[in-house]
Amino acid sequence: MRIRKPLITVGLTLAAALTAAVGSASAGGPTMSLGAAEDAVRADDLVQTQAQFAMLGLAGMNSVRITSNWLPGLTAPTDAELATLHNVEGAALLTGIRVYVSVYSPGSKTTPLTPEARTQFASYAAAIVGAIPSFDDIIVANEPNLNRFWLPQFNADGTNASAPAYLALLSETYDAIKAVDPTARVWGGATSPRGSDRPEGARQTSSPTAFITALGAAYRASGRTLPIMDGYAHHPYPDNSAQSPDFTHPKSTTIAIADYDKLESLLTTAFDGTAQAGSTLPILYDEFGIESVIPSGKASLYTGTEPATTKPVDETAQAAAYQRALQIAFCQPNVAGMLLFHSVDENELGAWQSGVYYADNTPKSSLVAVHDAFRRTKGGSIARCPGLALDVTAPKVKFPAQAAFKRGVRTVKFSCSLDCIWQLRSIRASDGVGTARVRGYGRAGDAIVASLQGRKLGTQPVKLVLTLVHPVNPGPEWTRASAPLATR
Repeated sequence: MRIRKPLITVGLTLAAALTAAVGSASAGGPTMSLGAAEDAVRADDLVQTQAQFAMLGLAGMNSVRITSNWLPGLTAPTDAELATLHNVEGAALLTGIRVYVSVYSPGSKTTPLTPEARTQFASYAAAIVGAIPSFDDIIVANEPNLNRFWLPQFNADGTNASAPAYLALLSETYDAIKAVDPTARVWGGATSPRGSDRPEGARQTSSPTAFITALGAAYRASGRTLPIMDGYAHHPYPDNSAQSPDFTHPKSTTIAIADYDKLESLLTTAFDGTAQAGSTLPILYDEFGIESVIPSGKASLYTGTEPATTKPVDETAQAAAYQRALQIAFCQPNVAGMLLFHSVDENELGAWQSGVYYADNTPKSSLVAVHDAFRRTKGGSIARCPGLALDVTAPKVKFPAQAAFKRGVRTVKFSCSLDCIWQLRSIRASDGVGTARVRGYGRAGDAIVASLQGRKLGTQPVKLVLTLVHPVNPGPEWTRASAPLATR
């Protein structure tokens, strides 16, 4: 599949050294990873894991993010953790679902701040890549701009402390992973969408705006001549589940999904002109969740109380919000993927009921609409983007053979690489004059049968001509023609 890009950059490349290691990075449009951040797939045995992966597939997902917690003293996963990861690997290989692994310390009491702890953490992450080569995407830490996962956030003088400390961890982990597998992708950031930037506050948090700025400054001051990441992960949650994904924050330091320009600008300022890519850095939205109201018939599955600030919505609104978020991300050139948080609800109402399945694994009414939104994203039809032109092809076209054509077979079989509008014509082989045609619409990957059965094609030899074009973001027409076919 080739994506044409006359006005906006859809195909991206990292800095020259990075490109040599991992190849070009294409992002935005139908190439995005689509899935969920979902530890339910971390089951005790392969059968349970496969069942959870099957649910991801039924929801139209092609990617999943799992976690693996590092604890002080560990330089590699325990045998039990490795067994769980191998279960995930087995199910992923069977289903073709891409796995992202988020490696982080489970809380601020275990933040890897010392040289010894950083080396242990880096060794742990690299050991996962070494033990499971199919795990090509490692996310380093989780929301290091929040006190929940990283302390201290500030120095005694009020300046940012978390970003320089995180830089030291990210740099060492990047080098350790690349030493094991230069083609593995290291994702930095994993930042929360908001923070207070108040050193004197009761809860010490840094906004992603302040964090990225401080991270860039620390990187430049370090004198490092190698990159620290292959992509940037971010959690672009809305302020609450009732807020539209279209809502922007031009006058605050928050970065939600519609604040892409702010995020891209911050990365540009932080890193362009260094060994680390900035303006072309792929962005992964590895957590995005909209909570839905739990119906009375499912209430017994859940415990606790929903916080008043969550503002959950009905399932129709949840599906609409996920669709709108996909439309927005689809047109953001550097975005490499979007993962919902989660696919399956958590039982505790104080946690997340943002899945398309209830806590008992039964589907919500939002599942069908979300599946369709994922499918339209993969097919390139979820949104019309300024300047985006998608080239559609049919990798295999089966025209009727001469003997079959003489017997009256007038069908052509094919499938489109993306969503397509197709047209099948018959033209006289001698002069190209058309004798019949039929048109239709096809979804990406679906088997399509175009038929001129019953149409008058004339008595002279004809060619069958198949033409494809994208229905929403059209590039040039793609055409294939049969050899001349005699009608009798």
